[in-house]
Amino acid sequence: MKSFRFIFCRYLVVWMIFFMLGLGTLLPWNFFMTATMVKHHLLVFIIAGDFNQANMKAVFPHFYQHVDFATERENTLDLVYTNIKDAFRAGPAPTWIWVLALSVFFTFTVTIGTFPAITADTRSMLADGGSWELYFIPVSCFLLFNLCDWTGRSLTAVCMWPGKDSLVLPVSVVARVVFVPLFMLCNVQPRLHLPVFFQHDGFFIAFMVLFAFSNGYLASLCMCYGPKNVLPHEAETAGAIMAFFLALGLASGAGISFLFRAVV
Repeated sequence: MKSFRFIFCRYLVVWMIFFMLGLGTLLPWNFFMTATMVKHHLLVFIIAGDFNQANMKAVFPHFYQHVDFATERENTLDLVYTNIKDAFRAGPAPTWIWVLALSVFFTFTVTIGTFPAITADTRSMLADGGSWELYFIPVSCFLLFNLCDWTGRSLTAVCMWPGKDSLVLPVSVVARVVFVPLFMLCNVQPRLHLPVFFQHDGFFIAFMVLFAFSNGYLASLCMCYGPKNVLPHEAETAGAIMAFFLALGLASGAGISFLFRAVV
């Protein structure tokens, strides 16, 4: 009975810690990050339509036009006028942000699906019972991953290539799926189905360096580019979308890791 009370109290303390962390994070976010100034008007006029390059400013001298991008080829023909300045903002549909969001999702699905479910079960072929066998996974797997991942994330502070509209970025993200079979063919033990193709420890270490670096670099690029692909007032929403897909990728990777490990 005493042990039950001890466990209950311990988990209650953990619950309270997470509750306070969430409270301290979400309250400032909702109060300060989403707060907007609202000016109320007694009467609002909205005039919208395809005016076919007509000079509507002469007709509505006291109205404000809110569409500032091309709507038909290179011409801005579909206009929205209101009698309130900055009352309405129009912009092209941010389709590219969904490419970036899916890129973040896929990046972390591949990463968490492989690391550490497969990588942590890799055994050294060179240790032969020595001390390297004890330190192989802590050093070559966990320490190396975190160092290279941090290096990739830090590199985005000085170099952001490819650009936010380049197809090279999503293609590079999809190409990371090659690490799944590469790690599967290393000396992962126990194994039931696949042969060991990359026996030397050097292969595993080289794969881990590229795997971790690409995870940090590509994920950071996508997270940085997401809010930049929308209008300024939509940047906050874009950031929330990117964060959601990041968390979704983590959950998806955790689920698919069981399948990846069973294949080996």
